Amino acid sequence: MKQKSDSAASLNESIPLDRRTFIQGSLAMLAAPSILRGLAAEERKTGSLPSLTHGVQSALIDSNSAMVWGRSDRPAKMIVEWDTTPAFHRARRVVGPLVIPDDDLTGKTILTGLPEGQTIFYRVRFKDADGVSEGAPIAGRFRVPSREPAPVTLIWGGDTAGQGFGINEKFGGMRLYSVMERHEPDLFIHSGDGIYADHPIPSEIALPDGSVWRNLVTEEKSKVAETLREFRGNWRYNLLDENLRAFNSSVAQFVQWDDHETTNNWDPYKVLTDARYSEKRCDVLSGRARKAFQEYAPVWVSPEDSTRIYTSMKYGPGIEMFKLDARSYRGANSPNDQQKPGAATAFFGLRQLDWLKASLLKSTSTWKIVLCDMPLGLIIKDGERNFEGVAQGNGPAEGRELEIANLLRFIKRNTIQNVVWLTADVHYAAAHYFDPSKAQFTEFNPFWEFVAGPIHAGTYPPGQLDSTFGPQLKFCSTSEKTAPSTAPGPDSQFFGKVKFEPKSMSLTVSIHSLGDKKLYEVELPPHQA
Repeated sequence: MKQKSDSAASLNESIPLDRRTFIQGSLAMLAAPSILRGLAAEERKTGSLPSLTHGVQSALIDSNSAMVWGRSDRPAKMIVEWDTTPAFHRARRVVGPLVIPDDDLTGKTILTGLPEGQTIFYRVRFKDADGVSEGAPIAGRFRVPSREPAPVTLIWGGDTAGQGFGINEKFGGMRLYSVMERHEPDLFIHSGDGIYADHPIPSEIALPDGSVWRNLVTEEKSKVAETLREFRGNWRYNLLDENLRAFNSSVAQFVQWDDHETTNNWDPYKVLTDARYSEKRCDVLSGRARKAFQEYAPVWVSPEDSTRIYTSMKYGPGIEMFKLDARSYRGANSPNDQQKPGAATAFFGLRQLDWLKASLLKSTSTWKIVLCDMPLGLIIKDGERNFEGVAQGNGPAEGRELEIANLLRFIKRNTIQNVVWLTADVHYAAAHYFDPSKAQFTEFNPFWEFVAGPIHAGTYPPGQLDSTFGPQLKFCSTSEKTAPSTAPGPDSQFFGKVKFEPKSMSLTVSIHSLGDKKLYEVELPPHQA
């Protein structure tokens, strides 16, 4: 889709896992009672106990419930304890699921009745197959939103382990996660491309300055992902990074996907011509990718619709976020010049678009933050003639722009105020102000779109804006002189930060670099976004 080709550690009560433990593969067994009994006997003989393999993660479900994630090294029962202090003097104990190979030994446990406005400290462990002995825990924390107006800090970004830039221990690994952790966010929004299933990680990359980028390598990251095992291996690769594991344990997350969780620029109708793939049907690949995403990302899967990724979440009375899925329901990438709306012009799709309209309409939050995995106004091509995004060139609304025009018109006609868009995808950071007075389609209220990333991937020069909705470039973190796929460095990786101030009800958005420099900031008063 691109222009390409200290706190958490103090909570960890277990001995840090060595890298060999992390690289161990899944157990090739079924979680049948007879096998579990055999495993229990072996554990008693060897004295070994179940271990967490890839740290812990959390996600908020609503104002008083959350989900905690962990992965075991064998079939075992997940146990979570939580308290409002790290001492766990009054810990509540929740028995979670039995983790089995069918889900790659990953498990998610729901915590309910959480006190509002509190930091929740939790620890995860696994109980062995005899149902008695428990392995060592790993601890984490997250913050529950308050029902009363309170300051809120969100951080967002996208694009991890792209363009072959993996875990370089000499560089310090995926360092931006440590920088973001120091900002102590209440919530982290991952805007997509959490893995690059189509980008193998080589052992070395020669850089333009003559130096060499050296990666940690694994078997599953040695080729493009096609099998479920290989998609899972992409997620496990990222979790080898100490910065990412520490970050995951320190903040709840709200995670969406984009194309690289499956393959570049995919749509449900595409059949690949890439010779690296033996399975070329994107609908087949995306099904495997979705299962791995739902196993490894801290996302709550709706029991009513296990395929659904889009959802909303309030964080206090000031903010409601609407997480979109611009992959699963889109029409095929095309020249994007259709004159009338229909199945071919779908981007979010009718069902998701209707849900978004209804959700925005009933929202009582001051700020409505739309989380879209692609920018609206940037021209992003798919081959010579087709387009990957919404925009396709200057002019009136055509193709997928018809769906966006419909949404923007609805927002204006229903006087829905204070709508802001956050995204990633293009491997640089930017601030776009959409101005109807400078647009071809004019029936909408002015709004801002902010772009962040990459978190840990190659960086690119800025793309071209399309005038249909009048986007004005207010800030860009790179320039035309930026070399495509610039390696991670202090001035080439970026994240965004959103701060809500309850007294003024304002939203302040800023862009920061890996070197932790604030590069841009704008304060948005309510009713004027």
